[in-house]
Amino acid sequence: MPDGYRSHTTPSSFGPQKYKISLFLNNFAGQIQTVIMIKALFLDIDGTLVSFHTHQVPASTIEALSRARARGVRIFIATGRSPLIINNLGELQKRDLIDGYVTVNGSYCIIGKEVVYKGAMPVADVKAILDFCTAHGCPCIVVGEHDLCVVNHRPLVDELFHDFLKVDYLPRRTVEEALQMGDIFQLTPFIDVEQEREIMSRLPGCESGRWYPAFTDVTARGNNKQKGIDEIIRPLGIALEETMAFGDGGNDISMLRHAGIGVAMGNAKDDVKAAAKYVTDTVDNDGIQKALQHFGVI
Repeated sequence: MPDGYRSHTTPSSFGPQKYKISLFLNNFAGQIQTVIMIKALFLDIDGTLVSFHTHQVPASTIEALSRARARGVRIFIATGRSPLIINNLGELQKRDLIDGYVTVNGSYCIIGKEVVYKGAMPVADVKAILDFCTAHGCPCIVVGEHDLCVVNHRPLVDELFHDFLKVDYLPRRTVEEALQMGDIFQLTPFIDVEQEREIMSRLPGCESGRWYPAFTDVTARGNNKQKGIDEIIRPLGIALEETMAFGDGGNDISMLRHAGIGVAMGNAKDDVKAAAKYVTDTVDNDGIQKALQHFGVI
C-alpha cells in the first residue's frame, strides 16, 4: 500500500462530520433493509397480543400493527386456541388487520378463509390420554375441527378458561361423546409436570407444550407453531428470514427459535426469553410496538 494511502471509509479521509453522515446513512440503510426483509408477523394471543390484566389488545399494539400492515407486512395469529374460542381480537378483526391464523398450536392453519393445513392426533394416543385423565380424575379439553368440549369437568376449568381467559364456549361432555367429534387436533389435560412426563413417555406420536402451570397442550408430533409458520409462508412465497414472531409462553418457544426474528415479551419466563433473539417490554408496556420500532418495521 503506498505511503499516505488511507481507506475512504476512515474518518481521517474526509473529516469527522462527513464520517458521522456516513454512519447515519449506513444505519438508515440498515433500517430500510430490515423493513424490506420482514414480510410477515406471527403473534401469540394470550400474554402477547392480549393482556392478562385487561383482557384487551393494548391501543399501542393496534396502532403499531396498523402501521405495519399499511407498509405491506402480513399479520398472522399464532395461538394454542381453537378458532372456535378466538374471541378477544375484535379490535384487530374489525380493522381487517389479520391475514390468517396458526391455531391449535400449528395443527390447524388458515390463510384468509382457506384451511391450508390440518393435522389430527393419532386416535390411539387420544384414547390413551383420555383414559389417563379419567383414571387420575383430571379434566381434559378436547379440540375437534368443528367443536370442542371438556371431559371430567372440575371447577378449575371454569376458573382458568371462563374467568381468567374469558372463554365463553366450553361444553361438558363424556369421553364417549368427545370421541364422536371425529378428528381430534389437540388435547389439553390438566396435569402436572410429573404426570406430563409419565403420559408423554408412552406417546411417541405426540408432543406437548406447556404455557400455563395447571395444564399442557398435546398435539400430534411435529404440529407446533414452528410448523404453522412453515405452512403459512410456503404458499405465499415468503422466506423464513422474512418472518418475525412474538410470544410469551412455552408453546411459543419453537416459533421464536424458528422465525427470522424471534421476540419474547418482557412478561415471558426465562426459558422463553432464552429462545428469542430479542426481548421486548411487557404486553402492558407497549412491548410489540417497541420491538417493531426497534427493528425498523414501523
